[in-house]
Amino acid sequence: MRRLQGGALSDGAFLLLFIACFISIVYTAADPNTYVPNIIFLNLAFLIAIITYFTTLTTGLMLNVVFVFGYGTFTLYQTVVEGDVIVTQNYFWLLMTPIFTVATWMFTLASRQLQQENEELKKTNSSLATMDEKTSLKNSLAFQNDATVFMALSVRYHMPLTLLVLSVKYWDEIRRMIGEEKLMEAVHDLSKLSQTSIRTNDSLYLLNRDNPTWGMLLFTDREGANFVIERLKSRVDDLNDSEYAEKYKVELVLKIGAIEYDKDTIPTPVSFIAQAKKQLEYDV
Repeated sequence: MRRLQGGALSDGAFLLLFIACFISIVYTAADPNTYVPNIIFLNLAFLIAIITYFTTLTTGLMLNVVFVFGYGTFTLYQTVVEGDVIVTQNYFWLLMTPIFTVATWMFTLASRQLQQENEELKKTNSSLATMDEKTSLKNSLAFQNDATVFMALSVRYHMPLTLLVLSVKYWDEIRRMIGEEKLMEAVHDLSKLSQTSIRTNDSLYLLNRDNPTWGMLLFTDREGANFVIERLKSRVDDLNDSEYAEKYKVELVLKIGAIEYDKDTIPTPVSFIAQAKKQLEYDV
């Protein structure tokens, strides 16, 4: 609803500003005898509107008060001292200048509302998204949802469940040696390699993209997970010996930690990850 209001306000402000510009230009060009004064007043109206855009409505209104007071004083001087007759021009710019200011303020307000709503939508999307946009892998939020279900299945049907956590050794050094584009390609290639190393009923997650950390939920015991670990390390060795070695100019080495689920010591998915990450310290 807020998004619709912001868009409607923006459209209304733009239309009002467009109409005000059209009326002012037509009025200015209509009478050649007052062309120069009208141009001056039009420029003043634009100037106040621009200042309002970059400051606040209060500043714009204060400038309008100064303009009205100055223009009113000048009109009064012409009427009393010089005997001039009050014409349409005397009222036109007293009305149009505040209209320019209000229309500009409305447009500025609508733009800020849309920017704020856009940021809120981005935050909501990132907090609710369960898929990493770069690798198309499930993220940590999806892991917590799935792990809760898998842990319950493990207890109910007495199926062993093991979590593997993978990271890349010396990632900070590698980050400094290759560019950001190559880093993302390496993450993508390692994700594909990991995905082909597990069974279809197992799940792969990208838990952290900045410091790449993957998680694998395997329906097997700790000993069975060793086969997956050996398969992963073998495939990474093949990766380093293939054309990828020339592609990245560095050797990619995995650190792997594994922990089997125990309902008494692992109450939550977060503690599941934490205990698996502790096992990374032993993989040197």
